[in-house]
Amino acid sequence: MGLSSLLCSMGAEAQTIMKNNVSVSNLAVSRTENKLFISIDIDVSATGIKNNRELILTPSLTGIGDSLMLPQVMIAGRNRYYHHLRNRLSPDAISLYQYGGIKLIEYRHVIPYESWMDNAVLNISKEICGCCSTMLSKEDALLIRLDLGPKISVPKVFVPQFVYIQPEPRPKINAVKGSAYIDFPVNRTELYAEYRRNPEELMKIRATIDSIKNDADIRILSVSIKGYASPEGSYANNARLAKGRTETLRQYVQELYDFPDTLLTTAYEPEDWAGLEHFVEDSKLKNRTNILEIIRSHREPDAKEWKIKASYPTDYAFLLKEVYPGLRHSDYSVMYEVRAYTDVEEIKRIMKIAPQKLSLQELYFAAQQMEAGSDEYNETFEIAVRMFPDDATANQNAANAAMGKGDMTNAKRYLSKAGDTPEATYSRGIYAALSGDYGKAENLFEKAERGGVTEAAEALNQIRELKNDQIP
Repeated sequence: MGLSSLLCSMGAEAQTIMKNNVSVSNLAVSRTENKLFISIDIDVSATGIKNNRELILTPSLTGIGDSLMLPQVMIAGRNRYYHHLRNRLSPDAISLYQYGGIKLIEYRHVIPYESWMDNAVLNISKEICGCCSTMLSKEDALLIRLDLGPKISVPKVFVPQFVYIQPEPRPKINAVKGSAYIDFPVNRTELYAEYRRNPEELMKIRATIDSIKNDADIRILSVSIKGYASPEGSYANNARLAKGRTETLRQYVQELYDFPDTLLTTAYEPEDWAGLEHFVEDSKLKNRTNILEIIRSHREPDAKEWKIKASYPTDYAFLLKEVYPGLRHSDYSVMYEVRAYTDVEEIKRIMKIAPQKLSLQELYFAAQQMEAGSDEYNETFEIAVRMFPDDATANQNAANAAMGKGDMTNAKRYLSKAGDTPEATYSRGIYAALSGDYGKAENLFEKAERGGVTEAAEALNQIRELKNDQIP
């Protein structure tokens, strides 16, 4: 009888499986009318089996309604190898090898062919065992899906070719911001580090600066402080207090870190009317509307404060006690630059521990070194869009990754922020095609093709064939 061969078999290049210490190559499966032939080259040179350990590899076939475990292969450390020799391990059930004595196992097996095997899955499991055959770990890997039966006609489906966009290089300059509520003695500008809640508030500033200054990958560009006073009292005195207290805080930071004068900058706001307006707007004060009208008027600051106090004394008393203390604050910002990363493995490491330090371009560069469509590849684009949620390129690339794994919900969300480039139009065409809206997809692909997306031509051909197939 003629030989029916597997059409999509592995090539000669080794395929690494199971935590990078077992690899297979030259995988081939074929059949005649009544026999199935399985051939695998298994590289075990990097398994690192210890003297009292053994590795058992078990190929198996699993199909609809049936399965078959194939003969096992054991690679044993020295002590386990001689133990099995003394105890006459059955050669029919398992092939025994001593670790170090063999690097490549040429696994060849012939079994009676049964029809359920046509579309079966060829798997391999790996068990690590210790003394007394105690299992220490087990892993499973899929080697190949068989396609040995008669070919049947299947409906045509749209097969997308995704277009990912390389982000433009940008400086990696970011800023960390915060607010500290430093307590000063009434009407004074001297800073006492142990006064009231100052230990905690000053620690907030130090912790922010230290988290950046102590990172070898980061260079501080500037530290800015802006002080605010509350509207209570005269505007002139509040200007004196805001300016003086901000300068005192600057000196405190300068003495701690010895920053250059050009790096540390300050500003001040005599009275934080914007903060007061924001609170009143969100409050349930009885005279909220009238107080807002006064705040937003063109009166001088002292006149505004007097008007609120005189017209609405109860509300003013509440503001004075509960709100004004929070308007006396010092906002700080630390601007910094992160160094560039060029090594893919380093980028992968940073992705896990501090993805905010990476640029879109670095994440894209790392993805290009991964297997397209793999979990690692898709996760990289998802991290990119989490770090840059409003960036059009990040959203378009994340949409492609989402559609590639069938996540149409997130793909739709990302596409809404992908911009209006021809490439974004092309990705929206893919979304429409995968959703079955071929008319919309055709229009979008035509627009993308006019915009210069070369892949749109093939997408159009597919859509037009699918539309023709729908015609009765």
